[in-house]
Amino acid sequence: MTAAKPVVVAIDGPAASGKSTTAAAVAARAGLVHIDSGAWYRALTWLAVTHSADTPAAILRAAASAGLSGTPVDGALLLVANGTTLDAELRRPDVTARVSGVAAEPAVRDWVNGRLRGAVAALGGAIIDGRDIGTVVFPDAALKVFLTASPLVRARRRLEQGGGPVSPEELDREAARLGERDRLDAARPVAPLRPAADAVVIDTSALSFGEQVARILELMAERRLLGS
Repeated sequence: MTAAKPVVVAIDGPAASGKSTTAAAVAARAGLVHIDSGAWYRALTWLAVTHSADTPAAILRAAASAGLSGTPVDGALLLVANGTTLDAELRRPDVTARVSGVAAEPAVRDWVNGRLRGAVAALGGAIIDGRDIGTVVFPDAALKVFLTASPLVRARRRLEQGGGPVSPEELDREAARLGERDRLDAARPVAPLRPAADAVVIDTSALSFGEQVARILELMAERRLLGS
């Protein structure tokens, strides 16, 4: 008798589309673990910065030396290096500035993809967000969702997270930055940003957070991916 195939729900989308927060909420409701693939790239970038590693081989050696790994805690796969859970380190400005370049390296992507697949096999399934989960990492995922919204909407949501008023100038600058990030992500030769052919595209520009979470849960229910 063969083992049950792990349930994988892939949630992809451009920067600031709310992938991680949505995936975390869906995972909590579905009783699955949430895996943020971007956190792995940020962890490797943090190691690159702190170890002055400027080649993929050096970055991966630093990861091996630090014992970079994932451990499930309270419904999320947390990353641990040198015995310490990584959190604020992943959002440092110097990490953010370099993460796109590190994530574009084929050897780095292969390493991360292997860790993601291993985690899913060990967990028996997961809700995973990223940019190429449904196209490259898990092309046979049981459900593929591509979350999107206009750059202006995404910019407003991101800026409002910091609290306080958002000026029109700030909004325009952030929207332009996100639009350029979209262009670069879509044009990169390795794992470009694009919806999988069989993905359900959800434009969240006019949806509340609760509505987009509910829509994904509905799709899971339709495909009998929710436990009883």
